[in-house]
Amino acid sequence: MTRALIIGATSAIAGAVARLWAEQGHALFLTGRNPERLKLLRHDLLARGAARVETAVLEVTDTLQQEAVISQAVQTLDGLDLALLAHGSLPGSDDWHSSPEAARLAFEVNATATITLLTRLTGLFESRQHGTLVVISSVAGDRGRQSNYLYGAAKGAVSLFTQGLRNRLHGGPVRVITVKPGMVDTPMTRSFDKGLLWATPEQVAIDVVRAVSRGRDVVYSPWYWRWIMLVIRLLPEWLFKRLRL
Repeated sequence: MTRALIIGATSAIAGAVARLWAEQGHALFLTGRNPERLKLLRHDLLARGAARVETAVLEVTDTLQQEAVISQAVQTLDGLDLALLAHGSLPGSDDWHSSPEAARLAFEVNATATITLLTRLTGLFESRQHGTLVVISSVAGDRGRQSNYLYGAAKGAVSLFTQGLRNRLHGGPVRVITVKPGMVDTPMTRSFDKGLLWATPEQVAIDVVRAVSRGRDVVYSPWYWRWIMLVIRLLPEWLFKRLRL
């Protein structure tokens, strides 16, 4: 039985991952901002076969609350084997283009809070000589695009941080997995027009679970985003600006 902490558990991707882990009989500790949604998810996961499901409300930007909730998860599950960081928000350009405070908060949620949580969890797993960290980043972090460069900058920071962390921990008992979804049909993207490249949270969840079992380092989800982003990264800046992707 695996003991897993899921931060941002009520997000679409995290919920889909939790359902797969529940079916595998994992013990789960869920965090999120909405206690009612956490309660509903808990009942669903228990019905699907989870060995145990506990919950706690967490505002990820509250560093003191971070420490308390992680300690609660460790005590409740008698240890942790796995942590999934899946929280985040997609800031609207109308907000942060004109508001430095909105820009700061968006970066704090999507990058600073993730890095802080990773640092805490890495220390925990290193002290126990065991653990796997799974972080949901994004293909948006591979290159700064005119439509969402603040979100992309935050996810880029997370991807670079996990890359460095993975290198530091290489050869030891703690693993770090970076998952980079492309466009996913979730409540966060409900206002977007959907096309052929869009994936479902369930598709991404399968890739997350497979990455943990296979010990992958970086996973693009779905797989074709690896090659799409390779082309986009190779575009010279003068051409990239004109394409306005």
